[in-house]
Amino acid sequence: MKRLRIYIDTSVVGGCLDKLFAIESRALMEMARRGEVTLLVSDLLTIELARAPEEVQAIYGGLPEAALEPVYQTEESERLRDLYLSDGVVGAGSKEDAHHVALATVASADVIVSWNFRHIVHFEKIRGFNAVNLREGYSQIEIRSPRELVFT
Repeated sequence: MKRLRIYIDTSVVGGCLDKLFAIESRALMEMARRGEVTLLVSDLLTIELARAPEEVQAIYGGLPEAALEPVYQTEESERLRDLYLSDGVVGAGSKEDAHHVALATVASADVIVSWNFRHIVHFEKIRGFNAVNLREGYSQIEIRSPRELVFT
């Protein structure tokens, strides 16, 4: 059976240390450790994690390389990010959030997982991201919180 390819943003890694999000975030990391899912991790995630506390960095650093699929910023992902911004899906202050969605879309992730309910996991934002994706010839992207993917 094909493993689910899940794009994670920084909120999922940091969520492992947040009492509201720890159970599901840790369960997702364990699924990756057991080889049940593949985590798509971008260079943007790595940049953001470099600004995070050491405890958060250690969670990411403890993931086995076999569980990770690297994703890189490209001109294509930057163009799609800029379209999300110019279409008003999110504002300029959410440029990195828009780029996470663009990176996942370009990488053909099965789903984006995030705890960012304001700029990513939000009904209207999801509709906006997918409207741009369809107009630009990409597939729609599933956007969910970890709670929707793990059963604890």
